[in-house]
Amino acid sequence: MPKNFFTRARSRALTNQRKVAVAGVAALGTAVLALSAVPSSADTVTTGAPAAASQVATGAVLHNVQGTVTDQLAADAVKLDTFASQKKAADAAAARQAAAKLAAQAAAKKAAADAAAKKAAQQRAAQAAASRSVVRPQMQTVAAKTYANNLDGWIRQALDIMKSKNIPGSYSGLHRNIMRESSGNPLAINNWDINAINGIPSKGLLQVIPPTFQAYHVAGTSWNIYDPVANITAAANYAAHRYGSIDNVNSAY
Repeated sequence: MPKNFFTRARSRALTNQRKVAVAGVAALGTAVLALSAVPSSADTVTTGAPAAASQVATGAVLHNVQGTVTDQLAADAVKLDTFASQKKAADAAAARQAAAKLAAQAAAKKAAADAAAKKAAQQRAAQAAASRSVVRPQMQTVAAKTYANNLDGWIRQALDIMKSKNIPGSYSGLHRNIMRESSGNPLAINNWDINAINGIPSKGLLQVIPPTFQAYHVAGTSWNIYDPVANITAAANYAAHRYGSIDNVNSAY
């Protein structure tokens, strides 16, 4: 064969060997990069371009992991703040509800007390009205009391009036003196004694002279000296002032 043929064949072989060598070097570099990306148990870092690239890749991964953790913590903090705010709002609402309940209970208690006081006042007023209604008929009964139109009735009516005016005297004391002075005649008049001579004769059941009748007249009775009740009460009033009571009079007075 010609010489040039062998020369070209050698050149092609060398070229193929160089390509295999280059491919081996590239594969070795790739393996180094892969090993550098994952930290081994040793802390040794291989210098050179492949090691530097591995460190950059590792730093980026750690940076991303740190950022993710920070973001998660921030989100958790926001959630905790939100939960705390919600709990605070719920506690405040519960406190307001409790205060409103207490206020309602106090208002209800006060209303019940006011109602009880009002009812008690109404009951007292009703009792007082009932008492007045009981007393009123009794007073009306006394005012409407009737007396016989005779000596017994006159004496009894005079005694009721004397009692209301605190004038002492008894039925027997009045009756005894009336019978001695006029024998029970309300129109009796003495025209012969010294009083008659002086122009002021004694008149009525208890023979009272006009000046004495006017001086000791009892309010509420007639001003007629011959009126039996007016005559008796005026004479008993005079005797009470002079003798202590008509019961103490046993003769002309």
